[in-house]
Amino acid sequence: MVVLGGVCALGSMLTPALANSTDLQLSDADKAALFKASGAVQRKGAWVICEPPADSGAPASAGVTLDTVRDLNGDGRPEAVVIDGGTYCYGHAGTGFQLLSKQANGSWKVMTGNSGMPAFLKTKGKDGWPDISVGGPGFCFPVQRWNGKTYELNRFEYEGKRCKPPR
Repeated sequence: MVVLGGVCALGSMLTPALANSTDLQLSDADKAALFKASGAVQRKGAWVICEPPADSGAPASAGVTLDTVRDLNGDGRPEAVVIDGGTYCYGHAGTGFQLLSKQANGSWKVMTGNSGMPAFLKTKGKDGWPDISVGGPGFCFPVQRWNGKTYELNRFEYEGKRCKPPR
């Protein structure tokens, strides 16, 4: 499993990132283009995707962060994970993500996004895209697989074993 940001807590499992996975660097202009493509807007000096209404009583978002920039599918172009936080927007997971891929024309495209934390698995979908386990509360996580057009739910797993989510 390749985990973003060094360590990911999935249930009671902590998995360090693989040593051979290196983060790439983006220019400030590329970061701004990436954040815009993720749906973020600038507010008070921070990039924000989801912000609760002022009268909701929920804490304001601290803003998005660029978690990882890496070539995930071996095409020579970077993919990036943008993380946003807050229970108002992302429920009990408290965090959400957008996976974006830099296109041949230099623009960024959202490949998938969800509530929870992404962990890239060794198993792959079409065109070399890694399966993504989306961690959050509980012990049975959805795994998305790239079908050539979109990431779709493929199965549920916990610690590498298939499981049935509670209904």
